Amino acid sequence: MRQIRKPSHPGEFFKFTVLDERGISITSAAEHLGVTRKALSEFVNGKAKCSHAMARRLAEATGTGVAIWINMQAKLDTWEAENMDTPLNITSLPEVNYG
Repeated sequence: MRQIRKPSHPGEFFKFTVLDERGISITSAAEHLGVTRKALSEFVNGKAKCSHAMARRLAEATGTGVAIWINMQAKLDTWEAENMDTPLNITSLPEVNYG
């Protein structure tokens, strides 16, 4: 079943539910996560996807699981794929005849 509402980007979720709630700056969080400020800024602003490495860092730093971050990214990727414009010249592949 297709989801109507676009899922939240995991970086935006991290910003609002972790950084903002705890009063942590992007610079400080980047130091704790062992990433550059630029990399974390792009992530929390929805410009970079949640890589497996970032998911692991977020899980360790927040006491959550890696799967939470990977699944959040997967849901967003799925929604974007389902809602992208598709070329009109796509046709179904022929059925297999096992004879």
